[in-house]
Amino acid sequence: MLDRMTANLQLHAQALELRAERHRVLSSNIANADTPGFQARDFDFQAALRAASGRAAPGPANGAAIEGPTPPARPVPMVPGALLASRPGAQVPLAWRVPEQASLDGNTVDLDRERANFADNALRYEATLRFINGGVRTLLSAIRGD
Repeated sequence: MLDRMTANLQLHAQALELRAERHRVLSSNIANADTPGFQARDFDFQAALRAASGRAAPGPANGAAIEGPTPPARPVPMVPGALLASRPGAQVPLAWRVPEQASLDGNTVDLDRERANFADNALRYEATLRFINGGVRTLLSAIRGD
């Protein structure tokens, strides 16, 4: 039972680490909204969590590289690189966003989309923290015999 609780807490810790990394990527997108030629990036959170927890190989599923609504019809260009090294050899591929509407300066940041993704990620980060706190409280309660 303790192994199961530890594994559950470790999964939430990995999710928290990935959420923080995604927050950094989305913040960079928002900060560069006015930078000519900047290419917005993101990564598939579910695939990254599976890779970090050892459940599956990293990379996009069925060509989808970003979390959100229906993936674009054309494949998303990938930039290989390790964003998270929580497990030896685990790499989270970063994807460029395919813009829905091209801009004259080549910037692919859609501020509305980025802000929505940022708020969603922040909410999920907070929820993950609450899961971890709840698990620790449950464990402490079991130890104390409450």
